[in-house]
Amino acid sequence: VSHSFSNTSESRIETALRSNQHHDNKATMEERIAAAEAEVASLKEQIENVRKQKQNSSMGEVSSKGSLREIRKPIKMRRTLKGHFGKVYAMHWAGDSQTLVSASQDGKLIIWNAYTTNKVQAIPLRSSWVMTCAFEQSKGNLIACGGLDNVCSIYNIQQQSSNSRAAKELVAHDGYLSCCRFVDEGHVVTSSGDSSCIYWDVTSGDVLKTFTDHTGDVMSVAISPENSNIFVSGSVDTTAKIWDLRIGKCVQTHTGHEEDINSVAFFPDGYAFGTGSDDSSCRLFDMRCYGEVNKFKSDRITCGITSVAFSKSGRLMFGGYDDFNTYAWDTLAGPSQSAYALPAPHENRVSCLGVNGKGDALCTGSWDTNLKIWA
Repeated sequence: VSHSFSNTSESRIETALRSNQHHDNKATMEERIAAAEAEVASLKEQIENVRKQKQNSSMGEVSSKGSLREIRKPIKMRRTLKGHFGKVYAMHWAGDSQTLVSASQDGKLIIWNAYTTNKVQAIPLRSSWVMTCAFEQSKGNLIACGGLDNVCSIYNIQQQSSNSRAAKELVAHDGYLSCCRFVDEGHVVTSSGDSSCIYWDVTSGDVLKTFTDHTGDVMSVAISPENSNIFVSGSVDTTAKIWDLRIGKCVQTHTGHEEDINSVAFFPDGYAFGTGSDDSSCRLFDMRCYGEVNKFKSDRITCGITSVAFSKSGRLMFGGYDDFNTYAWDTLAGPSQSAYALPAPHENRVSCLGVNGKGDALCTGSWDTNLKIWA
């Protein structure tokens, strides 16, 4: 009996010791979590203070101290590209600054000579629900496109004939493909409604890196013109993020918009980028000061922006709007400026636009099934 009592006592003591140790471990873990949260809060505060120190002025304030060179007006419509039978959803210039590709929900990609307005080639798509297209810039042999099929299809236009099958299909996204851009001939970046961006090897079809920091549909991506390892994305979560392909991580997050960001475009020098949003504003962010340096908004414009692009010099920022207009903003002017509306607007929503590499032409695409060339 005494032996049994002794064993029971030892067992109870061991249980009590384990229980106390468990409580001590739990308390220690809670303390460590609290300390980590406090450190994160402190680091965030330090980052915010540094950002505020760098954001000591705006483009409008700086330019108001000197006289600005007057912008040449007006920009005129020079060509109309007719041939699609459905809404035009996307367009992209080729590297030669004369050829462009457009994607329409009539289920076709059309390659145009923008100068002669001739159709160079038409590519029927397996899925008509296309939302984006992109020209490879160095050789111009490859075109990428995608949409509600969740697939990025790569076409080689030099090998294209009666066989309209894609040369490669990149499959990994779980949501619609919203945008795609070539990094070089062998690599492409895509954005998707699954809240991610993916960096692909075009030749093998392999996923090289996946970027998942956004918390909403990613609507647009743009590759830096000065450093192809850097790209920017805009999302429904109202943020724009800068990513570095070399480390596979987000290196900057820019806030300010109040609604979905539909489009992003790099400033020509590669240090800044522009955004267009459903909050009726276009904004200019500079990566060096980690913040917004200009905002383009008018009380008389209440609709959203679908697409943005910069002139060759960066002096003008073009925005395609839901009210059928394309507006040009002076990036150096203050918030009181009025937008310049391009004459002869489209007959439906402007869904896409882009400035060619030479900077001597702007193309706009619309739900009215047409594209227009401006210069």
